[in-house]
Amino acid sequence: MPVTHSAKKKMRADTRKRATNLTQRVMAKKAVKTARLNSTPESLRLAQKALDKAVKTHVIHRNKAARLKSRLTKKRGN
Repeated sequence: MPVTHSAKKKMRADTRKRATNLTQRVMAKKAVKTARLNSTPESLRLAQKALDKAVKTHVIHRNKAARLKSRLTKKRGN
């Protein structure tokens, strides 16, 4: 456990950030899964939006989001 005041404060901040990041990650994964199973323009748009938001908050890497969006678009085209 942290001893100093700043370490305790950092631990509190990390706990809050972890909860936020986990929420973002789960929302993105859920949107991608929905888009894979139900390939409609609306589900694709929502998945891309969720991925862009996760990238913006540095939850996932931008190249990973680009790769996932590319694959979803390619899947919808076939």
